[in-house]
Amino acid sequence: MGQSAAKEAVFVWEGTDKKGKKLKGEMKASGQGFVNASLRRQGITVTKIKKQSAFSKAGGKVTAKDVTLFTRQLATMMKAGVPLLQAFDIVGKGHSNPAVSKLLADIKADVETGSSLSQSFRKYPLYFDNLYCNLVNAGEQAGILDSLLDRLATYMEKTQAIIGKIKSALFYPISIIVVAFVITAIIMIFVIPAFKELFSSFGADLPAPTLIVMAISDFFVRYWWAIFGTIGGGIWFFFYTWKRSEKMQDVMDRLLLKLPVFGHVIRIATIARFARTLSTMFAAGVPLVDSLDSVAGAAGNRVYFDATKRIQSEVSTGTSLTVAMQNTEVFPNMVLQMVAIGEESGALDSMLSKVADFYEQEVDDAVEALSSLMEPMIMVVLGTLIGGLVIAMYLPIFKMGQVV
Repeated sequence: MGQSAAKEAVFVWEGTDKKGKKLKGEMKASGQGFVNASLRRQGITVTKIKKQSAFSKAGGKVTAKDVTLFTRQLATMMKAGVPLLQAFDIVGKGHSNPAVSKLLADIKADVETGSSLSQSFRKYPLYFDNLYCNLVNAGEQAGILDSLLDRLATYMEKTQAIIGKIKSALFYPISIIVVAFVITAIIMIFVIPAFKELFSSFGADLPAPTLIVMAISDFFVRYWWAIFGTIGGGIWFFFYTWKRSEKMQDVMDRLLLKLPVFGHVIRIATIARFARTLSTMFAAGVPLVDSLDSVAGAAGNRVYFDATKRIQSEVSTGTSLTVAMQNTEVFPNMVLQMVAIGEESGALDSMLSKVADFYEQEVDDAVEALSSLMEPMIMVVLGTLIGGLVIAMYLPIFKMGQVV
């Protein structure tokens, strides 16, 4: 998430281990030298490294939805008693995205040569994060891989559903704002200059609103390239910096939580993800301190990432989870009470799952309310903006009609 991520790319590598066994995989790194050094530390002699484009040679991109669907299919097949390698075959050959088929074929080949499933997944950090690999590893160790994959698939489906709902809630107002800006620019650059020529033949004083709109139009006509360039460049620079600067992420994530209406939705979605991740990890038998590592990474907000790291530090020195969460002052009282009951009764995973269910429903309701609220607000803004421009340009014509 820091500055080092600025020029990261995906590298496909091939090599041999100390026993001479052929290995291959993918790694996200800032350069070939970094890949070489990292693999050497693991005792792998590299024979070939190639930079991979965003799209796989197989003809597509592996998305989070693809990984979720694969996890659900694998869990279903394993619960039905289908052997692991056969399940990989069925899912891989039946997938519509060739990139997913290639990825699954590579993992299957790796498992066939003696690697564990979690070790094979770890070679593809671009698609399978630490949380995913840790849960698969816990399932393999305990001999409950089918139920762990089922739990993992549920976790991923619910997390993606929340992200999808927030994106859809934001998409509508953003698209309307963009359309409104484009329409306003077209009116300013093409329509108002035509009115200006008409009004120049009137020979009478024009109303103040008309003069203001005409002055803005002149500025648009003269400097349209600078306006569009500045706005486009500003948006690009903003998102470029946000993605690569930890300080910027920290400031923006704090600001997002303080936004009216939207801030509440982001906060409850983050708490839902925190509870769902911790519940999933804890139920899999992963120790609490280790679980909090994955929870911090899955938080999706720097405020909750920092809070989870503080909780991890306090829990590792003997503090109870409830007290550590209370000390961060970013969790609602209801969450703290449920966690306290979970700790006392020894059913922490169940209580956290209930918290996640509650807040996921809250996100659903909040997004619905937000969508209902945004429509009238957008109509008022658009009506004021476009209506104001039209009225300003027709005022001289009304004035002229009164004189006649």
